[in-house]
Formats: sequence, structure tokens, C-alpha cells
Amino acid sequence: QVQLVESGGGLVQAGGSLRLSCAASGRTFSGYTMAWFRQAPGKEREFVAADWWSGGTTYYADSVKGRFTISRDYAKYTVYLQMNSLKPEDTAVYYCAADLQGISTSSSRYAYWGQGTQVTVSS
Repeated sequence: QVQLVESGGGLVQAGGSLRLSCAASGRTFSGYTMAWFRQAPGKEREFVAADWWSGGTTYYADSVKGRFTISRDYAKYTVYLQMNSLKPEDTAVYYCAADLQGISTSSSRYAYWGQGTQVTVSS
């Protein structure tokens, strides 16, 4: 069983930055693909970024490529999402997800989820 707890959300002006954190239960961190998804009001949950534990492979949605960076700290069992040049359309609840399978952009492929953290970008 993997438990995930997100933090770091908040209110920021357009063009600003935020760093989200997702703390994972220990021992299970290695071997898991870690991902971030987001869901805006009235919209479906969408893929943002993912990090595959083997080989350091990362993958990003086109909408965030060049602005967001996913990374993980194995010593702290934490995965991060650094978000720069934020736009109002980035406003959403951001969720951390984990799974033993390889990278996928489909939320149905991830078995474990955090509770979410709100990110609001004002114009």
C-alpha cells in the first residue's frame, strides 16, 4: 500500500512559480512511476507530468512542457512538481499518483492517489 500526501499549493499571480511536493510512504518509493495530474472545475482529470524510476525518464503534457519540471528525491521519498511561468489556465486541483507500471498519461493506470492540493493562478 502506498500513501501519498501532497502539499505546496496556493494562490499565485500569473507568471509566478510554485513547487508542489508529494510525500510517499517509505520502502515503496523506488520502482514506482510517479505522476502529477490536475483537475479543473467541470473538467476531466488530465495528465501533467510523470517520472519513471528507471533511467530517469520523464514525460510532460504539451501544455506544461518547458514550464513545469518533475523530479524526485529518493532520500526523502518525495516527488516534486516545479511550476514556473504559471497561467490562469493552470488553475486546478493537483494530484500526485503512483503505480508500478511504466509511464502512462491515463489516470486509470495509476493505483495510488493523494488527496490533492489546490493551485489558483490569478490574472
